[in-house]
Amino acid sequence: MDRVALTAGALYAIVLLRAGGTFAVGWLAGAGARRGRFAARTSSARFRRAERAIQRWGAPVVAVSFLTVGLQTAANFLAGSMRMPLPRYLPALFVGGAAWALIYATAGIGVLEVLGRLFAERTALGVSGVAVLLLALCAAVLYRRRRAAALPSAGGVTDEA
Repeated sequence: MDRVALTAGALYAIVLLRAGGTFAVGWLAGAGARRGRFAARTSSARFRRAERAIQRWGAPVVAVSFLTVGLQTAANFLAGSMRMPLPRYLPALFVGGAAWALIYATAGIGVLEVLGRLFAERTALGVSGVAVLLLALCAAVLYRRRRAAALPSAGGVTDEA
């Protein structure tokens, strides 16, 4: 249990710094946009409505974003750029970050223990499993690249000679 607590504590510190830093960068970017060439857009009624909605209802989205893959950074940046008040943001950060740290600490330690046992007891099976995962990853990347190359360009103009 000590390993889980130590790992969760370290991950919690990391997520607080990372997500809080992303929020701060978003806050600065939003402030710059309000003063720069986007000032007219950020002062529109539509933008203000969206900003008020995010300020009011964005905290649950921020908290839940920690349970997803790939949405955390966007949610924290958006919360910062839309000036979510700190009294609403910080509880969402603390709760969501704690959930993220506990999930990754427990699941992460479990996966590492399983992999350690696998490689210690059945090395050939472990190496084969890693090889299969790497081949699957390469196949997925190759498939996506070929599919992207087969799609016509965004302008709709194709090279036909």
